[in-house]
Amino acid sequence: MRYIPWISGAACALLLLTCGCHESTASGDAPLAARIILFDGTGSSPNDVKAIEKVLDREQLPYTTADSDELDLMTSEQLAHAELLIMPGGNYEQMGKGLRADTAQRIRDAVRHGMNYLGICAGAFIAGDAPDNGFNITGTRFAFFADSKLGTRKEVVTLANGDGTRFKTYWEDGPELTGWGDPLAKYADGTPAVVQGKVGTGWMVLTGVHLEAPENWYDGLEPAAPVTSIDKAAKLVRAAFNGEALPYL
Repeated sequence: MRYIPWISGAACALLLLTCGCHESTASGDAPLAARIILFDGTGSSPNDVKAIEKVLDREQLPYTTADSDELDLMTSEQLAHAELLIMPGGNYEQMGKGLRADTAQRIRDAVRHGMNYLGICAGAFIAGDAPDNGFNITGTRFAFFADSKLGTRKEVVTLANGDGTRFKTYWEDGPELTGWGDPLAKYADGTPAVVQGKVGTGWMVLTGVHLEAPENWYDGLEPAAPVTSIDKAAKLVRAAFNGEALPYL
């Protein structure tokens, strides 16, 4: 499901060729934002964007995608109308370099004033004090999970859930999230893998793993794709959208 009533003016012109544009009728010059904005611009992983879209469609949550230019063109007012910004996996340095510095400031302010934020892998890195226009919503610079130092690029990891259970999911060069938020799940070494917390009047959820990973991402890895991971991804997305604190995944 894709819903695009939020762009007007110059940004609308960018989209008219492909998807059309609808403006708010509530007030003459106050465009509405999409309820969920999914970033698909420079540095984002197209495969992860598709995986997140499948979760949003499954949950019947209305969203629009926005590339780097479109996100740069969004005003503070437009961001204020959004309920959730999702930054997917990919390359967080390229993400930041592809956005203007004032865009990072507007996103940071929007979260502090009520827009929720879900950062997945690279999207979690850039929410911190990352170089190249990191959003610095957390005031913390996140490190890579320890297995990166062993030369591991991707693997199936076992996480300790907040209810005492354990589950397996997909990890690919993601962060450990020490220094911000309340842990929902932890890596085997005890560092936080998924965290949540309040930022001003907004709500933020960060994950260093890809709960949304489809089965084919697990090809060549052991064990095979866990059947419950997508369910947990849907639970996390909906909680981020609602600004809801979860006791566990």
